[in-house]
Amino acid sequence: MAVNTLDRLRMARYNAFQWRFELSLVKKIALAMGMACVTGLLAQVRIPLPWTPVPITGQTFAALLAGVLLGQWWGGISMAIYAGLGIAGLPWFIGWEGGISHLAGPTGGYIIGFILAALFIGHFTDKYIKARKFPKMLGLMLFASFVLIYVPGLIQLYLWLSMVKGDTANIYQVLTMGFFPFIAGDAIKAITAAAIAWAVTPKQTFNKEADRDIE
Repeated sequence: MAVNTLDRLRMARYNAFQWRFELSLVKKIALAMGMACVTGLLAQVRIPLPWTPVPITGQTFAALLAGVLLGQWWGGISMAIYAGLGIAGLPWFIGWEGGISHLAGPTGGYIIGFILAALFIGHFTDKYIKARKFPKMLGLMLFASFVLIYVPGLIQLYLWLSMVKGDTANIYQVLTMGFFPFIAGDAIKAITAAAIAWAVTPKQTFNKEADRDIE
């Protein structure tokens, strides 16, 4: 019975990702739009911090999972849709706000980082079977979160402080406002996202993976 249950689980995971890979363009766009909506909802899950304009939010979690669930390009496209429609005025940025001013604000760089992170995770999820194992997926999640999201986020925060607020912030001050308070929370998000990715992704080929001959 246990073996049959595991076999059914493996088949369900394979069928889900094979289905996602073979979808028509219109359906892929619809899924990307759906993930953008999820990101907009998680943007409203926020905890303001008194010493920084950057709040704790759930967006990072959505960006990390977008690449896993939607794949090599469409995870990034979903985050680009989130950014693009938000810039156009759709009020689903933090605090139910929209507009280009939000992207030019202190948190705009992190939104660009969401696109990079989703593209990165999606590439490795789709192209390498070994990347779907928990240790390697966790490494990918941590790199995406703490490098691909934080680097553009911190650059934008520094520019905003210097050019808009007129503050002469040093690197330590920028890190205190945009990085240090979020390390523990984003590490937990990365671990959780890696665990979900390990649980839902097939461990056999569905997409002509680069390492399919050494499964």
